[in-house]
Amino acid sequence: MTGDPRRPTPPRRSDARRNWELLVAAARAEFAEQGLEAPLDVIARRAGVGNATLYRNFPTRAALINAVFHDVLTGTMTAGEQARTAPDAWAALNDYLRTVFVTLAADRGTNDLMTTNLEGIDALQAVHAHNRETMDILLSRGREQGVVRADATTEDVLFALAALGRAVPALTAATAATTPDAWRRPLALFLDGLRAAPGAPELPGPALTAAGLGDVLTQLGPHRTSRNVSE
Repeated sequence: MTGDPRRPTPPRRSDARRNWELLVAAARAEFAEQGLEAPLDVIARRAGVGNATLYRNFPTRAALINAVFHDVLTGTMTAGEQARTAPDAWAALNDYLRTVFVTLAADRGTNDLMTTNLEGIDALQAVHAHNRETMDILLSRGREQGVVRADATTEDVLFALAALGRAVPALTAATAATTPDAWRRPLALFLDGLRAAPGAPELPGPALTAAGLGDVLTQLGPHRTSRNVSE
């Protein structure tokens, strides 16, 4: 994403740049702990600046989220590029999804961002589009190699991954003392259901459309308050 004109750029003046960087660091920490609907005034206090300074730098929540996560999510895209060129489609799919879930387990803000559909966030739209393309490629190659069931669509997989991914923070918190990577077990069960198996019954009903999946991801959250992400 080097050279992207939409890339958030801090101010040039030293004091303004320092405030910008303090706000991004504070937002990153607060989002990690509380999710994307962490109160903006709490973020401003954590950064040691006033609300007016926050809104001068980031007039909307979406602008702040974009600045915090623009570079964080590029690791997922890099993993996707590597998976696309791997010769073994099943191994590539497993490795890619484990990388995604490591990211989902890292903090609540990243999880909110990657498992939902939020408008106005350039970094998110790029990652969602790249992730969908990666899944299209891996599933198509998996079907060609006879390792992925023929009736599973990209929408099926993305819906299941989003629903499972939303539970990762709660699972991680509940099992941190004994099994910090407990998400690996349900992910393995999901992948086993995706594998081609002789005599397996066909999936019931029609698959989600791309538009239907978008609606579902929008409804998945975050909706802990009535605040819109663009506010």
